[in-house]
Amino acid sequence: MSNVPGLFSIAPGWHLGGLYSVALAAVGITVLIGVAAMTQQHERTFSASVFYVALGAVGAVALSVLDVPPLDPEGDHVLLERLAELALIVAVFAAGLTIERHVQRRSWVSIGLLLVLVMPLTILAIAVFGMWAMGLSFGAALLLGAVLAPTDPVLAGDVGLTAPGGEVIGEPRLSLHTEAGFNDGLASPFVVLGLFVAEQGGTGWIGQWLAADLLYSAGAGLLLGAAAGFAAAAALTRARDGALVSRELEGFVTLGIVLVIYGVTEAIGAYGLLAVFAAGFSFRRYEFDHEMHRPVHHGAEAAGKTLELLVLLMLGTMLTTAGLSAPGIAGWLLVPLLLLIIRPALVYATVGPKLMSRHARVFLGFFGVRGVAALFYAAVVVDAQVLNAVEQHIVVWTTIVCVVASIVIHGLSATPLTRRWLDGH
Repeated sequence: MSNVPGLFSIAPGWHLGGLYSVALAAVGITVLIGVAAMTQQHERTFSASVFYVALGAVGAVALSVLDVPPLDPEGDHVLLERLAELALIVAVFAAGLTIERHVQRRSWVSIGLLLVLVMPLTILAIAVFGMWAMGLSFGAALLLGAVLAPTDPVLAGDVGLTAPGGEVIGEPRLSLHTEAGFNDGLASPFVVLGLFVAEQGGTGWIGQWLAADLLYSAGAGLLLGAAAGFAAAAALTRARDGALVSRELEGFVTLGIVLVIYGVTEAIGAYGLLAVFAAGFSFRRYEFDHEMHRPVHHGAEAAGKTLELLVLLMLGTMLTTAGLSAPGIAGWLLVPLLLLIIRPALVYATVGPKLMSRHARVFLGFFGVRGVAALFYAAVVVDAQVLNAVEQHIVVWTTIVCVVASIVIHGLSATPLTRRWLDGH
């Protein structure tokens, strides 16, 4: 019999269930509240993601009262990495699936500028601040920039595109949505770059990074994902027409498709997140108006929202006063610098008035949401063990501070600012 009290509900005599039973009930209540928040998403003026983190924070307080140690983003980094990874896999595929059929040339130009100029310059700006103000080494500062650079398709979905077959929205939501889906995978080579600098220093590895980690891993991921997405759509269409797949279960097929594509891509040393984004994009291009796309999208969206709920609840339960104080004053100053100055200024400077209006550029610059992707890459950095304990602690908790601040700031402002800047209300 277990020596841990309350671990099992079956025991001789009169007994209480213990903390495990209480925890199950608490998780159930949290899920119900989370589902209600998802359901009422469009009725409120703020994002459900704010609810999720707040619920997790309440859980952290409860754990403290019960003298139960909270989850640790460094000690429990494997759990955080895998759960965030699953959320991103599904969300990135869904992001690719919802991109409009006829994307105008100027939209591709603005998306290209966001990916090729804004993201690398954001990494550089954060790295400079990390070295100058936070006292980090070049490797640690570069990793902090790479971790915080990608915007997030899970959380940016609140101001992104609608489901297939819905209203064609256009700019700037199209650029924001596509950027968020694309740059989660595109951040991978920059994280690897930071790992090289932190671990090896020097420049002898640059050739390997360019050939293996940038050109091959990114190129192979995009090509494999595009081909696999088109093939998956063709196969699912034939299976649907041949009654091999129930129409009611088409949404569940999404999970199988994206996991296979991601797993195979990672197995050959390419970037799986780029592959599943390309797969979603090409999946939609196969018989673009096919009614199959809507249930597949809804399946991906439901799975993504559920995983998002779990990741953000976990994030909330990890919050401690000691952890939040780890970045110091300089780390906290990075929050307004990144969210209100660095990205908005870079977007406004690179995406010119010929591509979109002033209000649209302000919208695109402001809503550079940081979220699940940053948590995933922070866990990857911990797993790599290339930083000393002090710098690793600062990088991880600065990331968490920026993510929580982004969730709150963008979550509370998404609806009113969208109405004001884009909808004219």
